[in-house]
Amino acid sequence: MEFSKLSAPSLKELFIHELETMILSGKLPVGEKLPPERDLAQSMQVSRAVVNAGIAELGRKGFLTIKPRVGTFVADYRRNGTLETLTSILNYNGGVLRDGEVRSILELRIALDTMAVEHCIPKITEEEILKLKDYVKQLGEAMSPEAASEIAFHFQHELAYLSGNTLMPLIFSSFKIPVLFLWERFIRLYGLEVLYKNTEILCDYIAERNTEKAVDWLKHSINDTISGNRQIYY
Repeated sequence: MEFSKLSAPSLKELFIHELETMILSGKLPVGEKLPPERDLAQSMQVSRAVVNAGIAELGRKGFLTIKPRVGTFVADYRRNGTLETLTSILNYNGGVLRDGEVRSILELRIALDTMAVEHCIPKITEEEILKLKDYVKQLGEAMSPEAASEIAFHFQHELAYLSGNTLMPLIFSSFKIPVLFLWERFIRLYGLEVLYKNTEILCDYIAERNTEKAVDWLKHSINDTISGNRQIYY
């Protein structure tokens, strides 16, 4: 049996994690001014280079606002954050998203997936349909929620790619981590078979080139997760 190599986090990673935890827990409230870098370095027993690099990274992720010659302040990460901020929230919560975040991701999926289906069906080829069907087959044979979630992501990403919109697959990829979290939760709550059947039905409508039924089914299955019989809120 092979074991994965273990690697210790760097001091910069530890610094970032510590400040993210303090911000997300509310210990460092929005608007709070951080001590000067020299004082932070001394207090946390790291070099100023570590503090400087960590603050720059936290600023890029939307957790801090850096005002030259004024100071560094805790930012409203919900207003200024990025998808990396969402990943940090997920890690802090142990993979748990708040209800509003779950709903927001699912609503965005309806918009993106609907556009993908509407754009790809008029021009999809038999070869491309076979590729989608192969993903469905793999999904039915998946042995774990993690493996099934990865396959479901590949199916949806392929739809985004087939839409012909150059930005859509990039946008979908940027949401991969939270989307995988939600699919894994769905499977644990309702079983892999349900996700498999939902995807199979959508694929069949695409293969029939029936845009109206594909979009209706897509909206129905996701709305069922938002407010219907298969909600996945924590």
